[in-house]
Amino acid sequence: MEKFEVNILGCGSALPTTRHYPSSQVVNIREKLFMIDCGEGSQTQLRRSRLKFSRLNHIFISHLHGDHCFGLIGLLSTFGLLGRTASMHIYSPAELETLLQPQLDFFCKGIDYKVVFHPFDTNVSSLIYKDRSVSIHTIPLQHRIACCGFLFREKPTPNHIIRDMIDFYDIPTFAINAIKNGEDYTLPDGTVIPNSRLTCPSAPPRSYAYCSDTIYLPRLADTVRGVDLLYHEATFANSESARAKETFHTTAAQAAQLAKDGAVKRLLIGHYSARYEDESTLLKEAREIFPETIAAKENLCIAL
Repeated sequence: MEKFEVNILGCGSALPTTRHYPSSQVVNIREKLFMIDCGEGSQTQLRRSRLKFSRLNHIFISHLHGDHCFGLIGLLSTFGLLGRTASMHIYSPAELETLLQPQLDFFCKGIDYKVVFHPFDTNVSSLIYKDRSVSIHTIPLQHRIACCGFLFREKPTPNHIIRDMIDFYDIPTFAINAIKNGEDYTLPDGTVIPNSRLTCPSAPPRSYAYCSDTIYLPRLADTVRGVDLLYHEATFANSESARAKETFHTTAAQAAQLAKDGAVKRLLIGHYSARYEDESTLLKEAREIFPETIAAKENLCIAL
């Protein structure tokens, strides 16, 4: 099975602590790296995770709070120092280009690569990236400022050839691609060999949803329904539910309820408030509702 991994670089919230870095993740799909958010220290964490800088060409910024984008100019500067020539594509709310371009002009003057901005509307779900392996849609969220999550969906792969059957029927090489894509094969004497005899199904496509930062939105259950992994912020415990509502954040229990309602396979919680010395309280509250919950931590790698 091809690689589909989520690497946690940072899972804290707005106030950096000695325990957690601000928000940042890297999704590795078939050795293509996609960064989601870029808080302070992301480039250091990228090295600690032993991820190759050269394979990162796309960065997705959920919203323009500093704990999700303050690391961006430093990372882009480092790419320049490393002699990067390939374009870097940044997908974000439209205001980021206005804020970042003057910094690029001042701190990154003379870099040998282009920074290409792709603004998106945070009010509607839209397809913002696709290639042969994956499609990425925005997920409108509700926070104190315009904010979106991201939904990664792996594209289905062709069926697997049963080599023994191909050899048995002496099927020529030129016909194999069509068979992989579901076609039957007709022998020279007119006998039709059904595709089910020549192939076996490939692994089902995988999916990952990233939802941070947001107030609890029950409607998201339909958006993330059935995903293999849901990352949802769990900034507060139940005891701070009023604070969560006031600041447009979510409790661990609410994140778990969303995962349960959406019938997701696994839940990953993060974006912890700095007030918690130990996130086990948040994990316990989530698991009481949705047992398949994992607590994010720096340099954690989850394979889908």
